[in-house]
Amino acid sequence: MKRAFSVLVLAAGLALTGCATRWVVDSDVKSFSSIGTMPAGATYRFERLPSQQATEASQQQLEAMAAAALEQVGLRRDDANPLYSALIGARVTAELSPWADPWFYGGGPWGYGGGPWGYGGGPWGYYGRPWGYGGYAGYGRGWYGGGWYAPFPPAYDPWYAREVSIVLRELPSNRVVYETHARNDGPYTASKDVLPVMFQAALQGFPNPPQGPRRVDIELPTAKN
Repeated sequence: MKRAFSVLVLAAGLALTGCATRWVVDSDVKSFSSIGTMPAGATYRFERLPSQQATEASQQQLEAMAAAALEQVGLRRDDANPLYSALIGARVTAELSPWADPWFYGGGPWGYGGGPWGYGGGPWGYYGRPWGYGGYAGYGRGWYGGGWYAPFPPAYDPWYAREVSIVLRELPSNRVVYETHARNDGPYTASKDVLPVMFQAALQGFPNPPQGPRRVDIELPTAKN
């Protein structure tokens, strides 16, 4: 909550000053590794689930984001002679802001936030359907990829939850040797800028990351208003 508030204050300051600003993407990261020492010049190829194979264009975008982060930690893509396979995932979900008016969005069984048919609840709620506004059906669907949108959604405070993951398997045994997840949330919509940084955060400390949950802050290039 505090970190989101700082983003809002920063945005307000930008509107007033028009100056350059720092944009720090803060990710909650958790990683598991049994690699130990990574061989020099280690290579990998991407692995795709059947659902990812069905969304070629969006999956290529996602792999390009992850490839840049993997290269930074010394992993080189080589589809012909890979040492590892890399399974990656990402999703972006629109949620109700923690600062949204609880009386408007949260009251009553038929209000925007309550009940089986309300704005946010139930299988047919505005957020409930997998193809609805903000729904998640894999990278490239729902909010990020432009699935179905209601034509005139009511005014609300937008909030976006993002998650990325990377799973490395040793070949040819297919043994999982590295798994990492990163999560970020906030009011900004620039997922094409945030997701690549989240992959970097997910690989922080590779191949021997710190144990347990941790927060990783990475600054995006300075933006000017």
